[in-house]
Amino acid sequence: MLSSIKRIHFIGIGGIGMSGIAELLFNQNFKITGSDLSESSNTDRLKKLDIPISIGHDRENISSAEIVVYSDAIPKDNVELIEANNRNIQCYSRGQIISQLAKLKSSTVGISGTHGKTTTTSMIGSILKDSNLDPTIIVGGVVKSINTNSVLGSGDTFVVEADEFNRTFLQLSPTIAVINNIDLEHIDCYKDIDDLKDAFTEFANSVPFYGMVSICKDSENAAAIIPLIDKPIVTYGIESDDVDFRAINIVHNDGKVSFDLIFKEKSYPFSMNVPGEYNIFNALAAISVCKTMGLSIEGISNSLEIFTGVKRRFDIKVQNNDLMIIDDYAHHPVEVSSVIKAIKSNWDRRLLVIFQPHLFSRTKQFYKEFAEALYSADLVFITEIFASREKLDTSISSEKIGKYLKELHHKNVFNITTESLTADVKSKYMKGDIILTVGAGNIWRFADKLSESMQ
Repeated sequence: MLSSIKRIHFIGIGGIGMSGIAELLFNQNFKITGSDLSESSNTDRLKKLDIPISIGHDRENISSAEIVVYSDAIPKDNVELIEANNRNIQCYSRGQIISQLAKLKSSTVGISGTHGKTTTTSMIGSILKDSNLDPTIIVGGVVKSINTNSVLGSGDTFVVEADEFNRTFLQLSPTIAVINNIDLEHIDCYKDIDDLKDAFTEFANSVPFYGMVSICKDSENAAAIIPLIDKPIVTYGIESDDVDFRAINIVHNDGKVSFDLIFKEKSYPFSMNVPGEYNIFNALAAISVCKTMGLSIEGISNSLEIFTGVKRRFDIKVQNNDLMIIDDYAHHPVEVSSVIKAIKSNWDRRLLVIFQPHLFSRTKQFYKEFAEALYSADLVFITEIFASREKLDTSISSEKIGKYLKELHHKNVFNITTESLTADVKSKYMKGDIILTVGAGNIWRFADKLSESMQ
């Protein structure tokens, strides 16, 4: 890349999206520095590349920066951001820098949707990579096969997760856009479901006339915006029979799934080593994109069969006859329900779910829906809310989820603290149980602790 700019500082570099961009630019010979409030697996990974990272925000952290990139979670009164503005250093949001990186390639695939973005992006990237197209990839999770969330490729295609948070995805104009589904989310950014649907419609219509929009017709809200999209469309689904790509004859078995793909009235067998109906939807999205790009069904099938998934997406930590421990990033009621359904459809074992709610605003909006999603678990442990970017809100607590679960007559509901989590779970564990840790906060650390202490 030709550029007079060489030194770039990332504020909030530990975020999964930010870390991927930082690594990508580092691999393009930019001098990267970063800061974050705490250490994480992402900062650890970047430090191993010899990227200097400061823990804590300080105006001195940007002293050598020519460009500053900041996370959407960074407040305007951040000391580094203020200092950058005072020094007239050009500042870019995460979404702005992604949109500029996309311009380096002749085509961009942007994967959007309330759920499934990370896995679908990983699937598409893996298929293109296996097809020797050498794509550049930025994913909102660590892909197991490459142990990172970004890949700098020499090919013509840029594959990127297009996040609807803070309307970031509207800064991207992809050649191919995917809309996996639309459910009410990010209520701190969108006033209602119609506002959210409008944003997805705008995203779809940002595709050029020679591009394509792939959309799931089984998602009621996604299907509703199809008449509002004025670009070429392909559709996929399971329940809908009037789609371009459809999965039938679905079989779940021991963490694996198989199905027949119906495409142009022909049937093609598929099998994957990732479980759950939701992963079939992710696969259908990936198939629709890659087939449209000219790849063969056989080649796509072979790639999906060896796809090993993404860390924190149905991430099996322990698996034997006495114990299974699974960790998942699910943080929306639909996602929590889908993960539990996937476990129940694959294994006939008692299920203990440890749920860490993420954000006060999300918990307040969906506490009943979370309770309903958790209901089918045999035992439910609910920790305190992981606040993340939000300030304390004393009007809501995780106990509200537990209370509503009890009102639904669930007999094994326990509101616990993260400090007592390991001991509380161990006291209820029985031989043969499956333990699921679920949430977008730091609950994964406890999955690791349980894995170490219970084997």
